[in-house]
Amino acid sequence: MAAFHEALFPLDVALGAAGGPERVTEIVTTATGREERNTRLAHSRRRWDAGYGVRSLPQLAAVVAFFEERRGRLYGFRWRDRLDHGSAAPGMAPGPLDQVLGVGDGATAAFALAKTYGGAHAPYRRPIAKPVAGTVRVAVGGAEAAPGAFSLDPAEGVVRFAPGHLPPPGAAVTAGFLFDVPVRFDTDFLEVNLSAFEAGEIPRIPILEIRP
Repeated sequence: MAAFHEALFPLDVALGAAGGPERVTEIVTTATGREERNTRLAHSRRRWDAGYGVRSLPQLAAVVAFFEERRGRLYGFRWRDRLDHGSAAPGMAPGPLDQVLGVGDGATAAFALAKTYGGAHAPYRRPIAKPVAGTVRVAVGGAEAAPGAFSLDPAEGVVRFAPGHLPPPGAAVTAGFLFDVPVRFDTDFLEVNLSAFEAGEIPRIPILEIRP
C-alpha cells in the first residue's frame, strides 16, 4: 500500500459525514435498444464529505491538524463509516459466526477478513483490510477459537492460526469484527470559512476510499 498512517479520523466529525459506496458501470445501448452493462472495477469505492460533521471550533482545529499531519492527499488513514463498520447487522455486536472467511484444508494458516453483502443473486464479497484491534472473534467449525489459537494483523486484516490450531479439512472458518475503511483526503486544500458561523465551517472535506 502507498504511505499509510494507522490513525483514525476524528470520530465525532466522521459520524456527521455524508457519503457512501460508488460503482463504475459502463452502459452501451445497442441498435436493437438493448443495453450492454459492464464494470471495470471488482469493488465499490466509497466517498464521503466530512464537512457536514464540523460543528465547533475544537472540531475544526482537530480536522485541520489531522489534515496537516497527513500532508493533504499524501498519507492514507482510517475512517469509521457510521452506517457500515461491523460484521453483524447494524446495532448488533460482532459474533464469531458472522462472516465466512473460508474452509480449512489442514494446511492453510492465513485467512483474510471479508464481509459478504446479499446472497440470493450475486453476493458481493468485500475485503476488510483495517479491522479494529481487540474486536475480532474467530470460529472454526462453529466453535469459537481461543485467543491464543490465532493472531491478527490489524494493518492487513489477516487472521493467522498458530501451529497446532490449523483448521481441519472441511471446517468452516468464520469471524466477527469491527472495521475501519482505508481512505485519504481527496484534496490538498481546505477552504476554512470563519465569517459565516461563530463555530467555524469547512464547506467541503472530501474523503476517498483507497485500496491496500
